[in-house]
Amino acid sequence: MINKIADSVAAALADIQDGATVLIGGFGTSGNPNELIHGLIAQGARDLTVVNNNAGNADAGLAALLKTGRVRKIICSFPRQVDSWVFDDLYRSGRIELELVPQGNLAERMRAAGAGIGAFFCPTAFGTELAKGKETREIDGRQYVLEYPIRGDVALIKAEEGDRWGNLTYRKAARNFGPVMAMAAKKTIASVHAIRELGELDPEAVVTPGIFVHRIVKIDRVATQAGGFKKAA
Repeated sequence: MINKIADSVAAALADIQDGATVLIGGFGTSGNPNELIHGLIAQGARDLTVVNNNAGNADAGLAALLKTGRVRKIICSFPRQVDSWVFDDLYRSGRIELELVPQGNLAERMRAAGAGIGAFFCPTAFGTELAKGKETREIDGRQYVLEYPIRGDVALIKAEEGDRWGNLTYRKAARNFGPVMAMAAKKTIASVHAIRELGELDPEAVVTPGIFVHRIVKIDRVATQAGGFKKAA
């Protein structure tokens, strides 16, 4: 019987290895799998490469993971916000490497990984610092930059509902990068707020089918508290 439901956050994250590339969902503060991130902090994996839309906010979630010093490199589109002081300090002191990727390219590079595309040409960033060292080509009179897929060893994403087969639905903007990250990673771990019986999820509403999901863990819906998040059982 297929059952991808993990008993706890700790059990879901137990086999993440040092040196892993971790794709972490979230757009600003929307759809961040904060309980999974804090679980990863407790799990202790080191020398990580993290892929996210930004580089953490304030002191919780991704910022808290960065603060541990266990992230070697971050690949993101928006590393600096008004409350990105953790990343700012690490970057200015040379303790973290940054690969800056335009947001559309970030999503497409992960989608390419999931779709089995070896590389693709994109006009974004041509003629800028972000294109330095990359192959370029003129196609139909327009200049393009060659981009390669971003693949993850594991994806940590937040969904709304799931079932024991791993089928997932999302809530509004919390969906963001979750679906492409699930496709781009060797292993996908999703937090959900409700676990439904097989057949309860409308097939037309399933965004990420269970074939891309390896573990789900139920997280109670609680209000975000200053300084952190309620720990999952």
